[in-house]
Amino acid sequence: MTTRYAARAAAGALAALLVLAGCSSKAKDSDDGGGDKAAGGVKTGEGISGKKITLGALTDMTGVYATLGKSVTQAQQLYVKQLNAAGGVCGYKVALSVRDHGYDPQKAVSGYTELEPKVLGFAQFIGSPFVAAVKQRIDGQDKGLVLPQAWSAALLGSPYIRVIGSTYDIETINAVDFLIKEKGVKKGDRIGHVYFEGDYGESALVGSKHIAKEAGLTVVEQKIKPTDNDMTAQVTALKQAGVKAIVISAGPRQAASLVGVAAASGFAVPVIGNNSAFAPQLLATQAGPALMKNYYVASPSVPIGADTPEAKKLVADYRAAYPNDALDNGIVAGWTAASAFGEALKKACANKDLTREGVDKALLSIDSYDVGFGVAQNFTDPKAPSSRESVILQPDKSVTGGMKVVREAGASEVAEAYTPGA
Repeated sequence: MTTRYAARAAAGALAALLVLAGCSSKAKDSDDGGGDKAAGGVKTGEGISGKKITLGALTDMTGVYATLGKSVTQAQQLYVKQLNAAGGVCGYKVALSVRDHGYDPQKAVSGYTELEPKVLGFAQFIGSPFVAAVKQRIDGQDKGLVLPQAWSAALLGSPYIRVIGSTYDIETINAVDFLIKEKGVKKGDRIGHVYFEGDYGESALVGSKHIAKEAGLTVVEQKIKPTDNDMTAQVTALKQAGVKAIVISAGPRQAASLVGVAAASGFAVPVIGNNSAFAPQLLATQAGPALMKNYYVASPSVPIGADTPEAKKLVADYRAAYPNDALDNGIVAGWTAASAFGEALKKACANKDLTREGVDKALLSIDSYDVGFGVAQNFTDPKAPSSRESVILQPDKSVTGGMKVVREAGASEVAEAYTPGA
């Protein structure tokens, strides 16, 4: 069975699961008092019961993105705690209902099926393939706001699934632009691209191919699975191909292996990853020195250790709440998504409509939202990501959160002119 056929078969299996799930999930909706009027004339629906608004979080605590999932979730729990301490929303307290899918497609779909009737929307959903698997159902019968920790361009076009920051294709365009302008990659060169099969990696590949065509480069592809942790074969193939730089659209483990194996074999080319391809815990491994020397990350925001009042406050608050846990950019991603959802809830409250439809409309009215991490988000156009900008970071164990800025937030000319899906 080919990888492409296997991917299609997996997608078909997910679709079958969704059909079965869809047959039973909506029967529970009447329990949530859809369309009720709360005190003060505020319209409510699914996810609101008594004096509580419940939001969902479908995360990965035990799979390939376990470190990211933990940070995102704890940051969102911290946000909810602070929101409630400040009075909540419209007199309601907000609760976060968390499920760990372990980056398993069946668990992700079943977790969505379980939570969907019980929540107003989702402040977290890790995994582009899994969000894409339920996209038709979200857009069709469910219509609950989802702010995923996923950046596939395939998620664009939905008024209910709102990607925060640049999609992987745009982020990769900005990453390769950095390689061209700062790392000596030039017309006629080959660049490698190691990527996960599925929506995440293939969305990023679209970006690298697009800018390669514009800049006269050749992309040498290496497709991998999320279960592939040893990148020796990929490094060998790219070294033989004579690539001048490598893009990696995978997880932290794969990035560490790639950079570590390349360094050990004397293959000293710059490597740049998408935003989810790093965790500061890697700096304590054998790959740490190589990561600090030759690895970069394209990010939708400045790092957790940024010198801004908002970042410093979040660091202090997070450390107070979780003193034994590391600081990483998952905290920024989780906090930003929870804050954006909270802002939509506040606007929906002002409009006296806390139904799913009311919250969706409220988010679509937000045209410039920045919680202090360097990039303003515009949620008004469902066909576009909320930003085209990327910050280029470099691992550095001497700074808070293990990442420093080497290029400030910005969008390359190619990214500005690019239309996802065109």
